[in-house]
Amino acid sequence: MQKIIKVSLLALSIGLVGGCEGVQTQQTATSSAPEVGAMERANDAYNLAQTAHQIASEAAYAADQAQRDAHAALQCCNENASKLDRMFEKAMMK
Repeated sequence: MQKIIKVSLLALSIGLVGGCEGVQTQQTATSSAPEVGAMERANDAYNLAQTAHQIASEAAYAADQAQRDAHAALQCCNENASKLDRMFEKAMMK
């Protein structure tokens, strides 16, 4: 039963789309050019946004990597400071 309903709805929607496709007035033909231009600008904006998103993702990755490198350098610096402190204490005890 549900399959029949789905098939009939599909056929109805195809019939409506096909029937409306043949109807074209002078107004629709002349207003098509601005719509195409607007669609092209929208596509350009979408592509630009996609490119910006990709660049932002790469920048975020680079910033994250730089943060990890800075953290590792700080840890190394702290270890070296600790070693120097221990060496200084040993030298003072002699």
